[in-house]
This record gives sequence, structure tokens and C-alpha cells, in this order.
Amino acid sequence: MTTTQHDKATLLDSLHRRPGSPLLVANAWDVASALVAEDAGAPAVATTSAGVAWSLGSPDGDVLDRGRALDLVARIAAAVKAPVTADIEGGFAESAEGVGETVAKVIEAGAVGVNLEDGNRDPAAQTGRIAAARAAADKAGMPLYLNARIDTYLFGLGEESGRLQETTERMRAYVAAGASGVFVPGVTDPQVIAALVAAVDVPLNVLVGPGAPSVAELAELGVARISLGSTVAAAAYAVARRATRELLERGTYGTVADAIPYGDLNGLLPR
Repeated sequence: MTTTQHDKATLLDSLHRRPGSPLLVANAWDVASALVAEDAGAPAVATTSAGVAWSLGSPDGDVLDRGRALDLVARIAAAVKAPVTADIEGGFAESAEGVGETVAKVIEAGAVGVNLEDGNRDPAAQTGRIAAARAAADKAGMPLYLNARIDTYLFGLGEESGRLQETTERMRAYVAAGASGVFVPGVTDPQVIAALVAAVDVPLNVLVGPGAPSVAELAELGVARISLGSTVAAAAYAVARRATRELLERGTYGTVADAIPYGDLNGLLPR
């Protein structure tokens, strides 16, 4: 049975709506890392904008050229069987119209979800950008999973005392504009997470790493998606740095002892 892109979009949405069983995402940054994640059992593949940018020789933060980013999305979507959701940073455009064009191209590339971040943008303008993204998906006939990223906590925007209220207001506005779910990186406090879960009737995505609550704890709080973000890519580059330093400074090779066997990794790549 052939799985269509529409089927994958429906599957991706359903993976966010399993109470007590969050979608777990170890974000990929190239075809090989996407295939490794899928082979390890990931039911969906999500890209990390930072990892993608780094792999293509660009810094993260709305610097990477849209064409290069979407070319990589297309390569990943063509290589894996799982649904793919693409981190498109701020949409590779400032205007709502430009964001809509980006989303149309993401769908053409084979992805069925996006992360769209607000950063330091005006929330009212971001609401229009989200509405344009949804309109582009509707025009394409694709039930795109639109994950609206809110950077109030990640960037420490506004006064701390009013941050939860500001975040909640943005969440509700973005959902009303067409977001499928919301992503609030930078939050690890269980009380804040519980308040965010209760604030809107859509899936909440959080970013995790060492020191964050466990998957079981976050699931108990009602979190629907748990992402490692750019840290997997950063950890891979850390191995490259450690291996180089060990080789140059000590003349030994222990850093690479746990490498995926050549044949296993090479065998994942399509011929």
C-alpha cells in the first residue's frame, strides 16, 4: 500500500495526540542523520534549523538561503519513509506573503510539517505570518502540522513576572491564526509547563536536554512533543572535536570507539 504525502500529514498530526505518549524527536540535520533516527525507531523525522545551517556552512538565525534549506528538506523527505517536519526558522522571509511561499515550497519538497518561530518579531505580525502559512497549506490541500514556536522564554523577552501571560496570549493568538500546536523552548519548570498545557487546547512541544524533566514526567504534565533540538548535531560535532584533539595531542583514538559500524551506516543510504 502506497503512503501518500497526505497520509503522512495525517499521521504526523496523530502522533501529537496520544495522551501520555508524547512524540519524541531527536532532530536530524542531513540525510544520514534522518535515516539513523528512523532506523532507531523514530516515527517521524524533524529537522533542526541550526544543525541544517551548520552542515551547509551557515550560522543559524535566519541567515541560510531558503533554496539551500529546502533542497535539504527535499533530500530528507525522499530518503525516509516517516513523515518529515521541517524547521523553517522565521520562514526565510519577513513578509506574510513570503512565509506563505516558503510553506508552499516546503510541501512541494515533501515535508508535512513545519516549525515557524516568532523570535523578536511583533506578535501581531507573526499572527499574520502564521495565517499565511496555513492559507498556503490549505491551498495545497495539505493538512500541514504547523508548530508555532514562541521564544519568550528562550530569549528572555519582557519582564519575568509577565512572561507566562505574554506567552499564553501569543499561544492563543497563533492557534486562532491556524497553528496546529505550540512550541515553547526554554521552559523546564513543571509548574510553568503545566500552565502552558492548560492554556490552549492544542499539543505543546518543549525542548529538552540534560537537567530537564524526564519524558515520563513531561508526559504526566500533558506535553505532546519532546524535542532535543540542535543538541544532537552539536554533540556530533563535539565528537569530531574530541577525536581531533585526542589524535593530535595524545596519538590515540578512543573517542571513535562507539562509532556506528561502516557497513551499518552505509547500508542505510539509498542506492
